[in-house]
Amino acid sequence: MAVSLSSGAMASGPERGPNGGWKIDAGARHHVEVVLDGTSNVVVYLSDERSRPVAATGFTANATIVVNGTTHRFPLSPADGPRLTGTAPVAIPAGSKGAIQLSIPGGSTVRATF
Repeated sequence: MAVSLSSGAMASGPERGPNGGWKIDAGARHHVEVVLDGTSNVVVYLSDERSRPVAATGFTANATIVVNGTTHRFPLSPADGPRLTGTAPVAIPAGSKGAIQLSIPGGSTVRATF
């Protein structure tokens, strides 16, 4: 018996990443792993479509995270290796919902929702 799946059904959903955060698709060629540890520090790890780390140099991002019904927006900047980091105006509990808007070198922008 043959089974056919549409390409939409093949998209990967959120899964735990190697750094303990949720790894989410960011467009067709990138993943972001969002690590929220209950502090105001937010770390996003970049990887390619095969989950290999991608240097954050040249990338920029903005985080939008909802805490207790209030939406907080703040920038993320490249740090060492595949990391983008930022500081929220409040502590961000693990499990919070939000999105990362990622600007890729060369001009395109993608969004990852968690």
